[in-house]
Amino acid sequence: MRRIAWEAGISPAPIHTVNVSLSAEGNPLRETRQKRADWAKGLPVKEFTEGTEVLYFPCCYPSYDSRTRRMAIATVNILNKAGVDFGILGPKENCCGESIRKTGDEKLFRHLARENIKTFIDNGVKKILVSSPHCYHTFKNEYPEFKVNFEVRHVSQYLLELINEGRLQLTKEYGKKVTYHDPCYLGRHNGIYDEPREVLKKVSGLELIEMIDSRQDSLCCGGGGGGIWMDIPKGERFSDLRLEQAIEVGAEVLVTACPYCITMFEDSRLTRENPEIIEVRDITEVIQEAI
Repeated sequence: MRRIAWEAGISPAPIHTVNVSLSAEGNPLRETRQKRADWAKGLPVKEFTEGTEVLYFPCCYPSYDSRTRRMAIATVNILNKAGVDFGILGPKENCCGESIRKTGDEKLFRHLARENIKTFIDNGVKKILVSSPHCYHTFKNEYPEFKVNFEVRHVSQYLLELINEGRLQLTKEYGKKVTYHDPCYLGRHNGIYDEPREVLKKVSGLELIEMIDSRQDSLCCGGGGGGIWMDIPKGERFSDLRLEQAIEVGAEVLVTACPYCITMFEDSRLTRENPEIIEVRDITEVIQEAI
C-alpha cells in the first residue's frame, strides 16, 4: 500500500480505513474479494480441492500489489517446475490477520482467523505454503489458540526441501553479489535463518555477503505492527537505513523473503537519487531465474 500510494502521490489510508477494508473484503488494500486470484490469471494454477497436497497462500500483498505479485508468480513457476501438487483458494481466503492484531484490534483478528480456519477445514487443507513470514507466524503459532493445527511451511524452507530432494534443479548462473535481509517474523520470531541462506548458496555464481546487522541482529524493515500502512517521512524509515547497509557491503541485490520487506525496500529504493545502484528481490525471484 505504501508503494502504491507513493506512486499515486497520495498518503496511505489510516488504520480505520484498513479495518473497514479487512471487515468487508478480507484484505487491507481496499480491493474487492473477487479479485484476490486475479494475479494467477493465465498461469497453470488450479483451485484447491480436498486431496490436493499443498495450499499455496500468497498473502494479501502478492495477491493485489503489482510489485509483490511477482513473488506469487515466481512461486507458482517454481512449484510447477518441481511437480508439486498445489492449489489456491483465491476469493475464499481472508487476510491472516497478523498485522491488524498488532495494532490492537483483537476482535477483527479473531473474526478473520475463524473465517480462514473454517475455510481451511471445509476444503480439506492440511499443508499450507506461505510467502509471508507474517502468515507463517500466524498460522503456525497463533491459530492453534483456536484448537487447530495445520502443517505450515514458509517458501524459503520449502525451496530447500525441494532442492535437497532433487525435485528442483538450479541449472543457470546468477552472477551477482547478494546480501540477505532476515525478516523479523521469519528470523527473530521463528528462528529461520539458515534455510534461505542455504538456498542462495546453492545458486551457481551467486556471491553471498552479510550485512553488519544480520540474523538475530537484523534490523526491522519498518513494515511490521501495522507500520506498512503508515506514512513515515523519508530519512526516518528503517528501510532507508537497511538499504544503505546493503549498498555499503557492495551488494548488487538485496534479497529478502517477505512481501512487507519487499514493499518497504522498494519504496526506499525508488525514492533514492540513484535507485539503479541496487536491486530488491524476493528469494523466489532469484530461484526462478536460476531454474
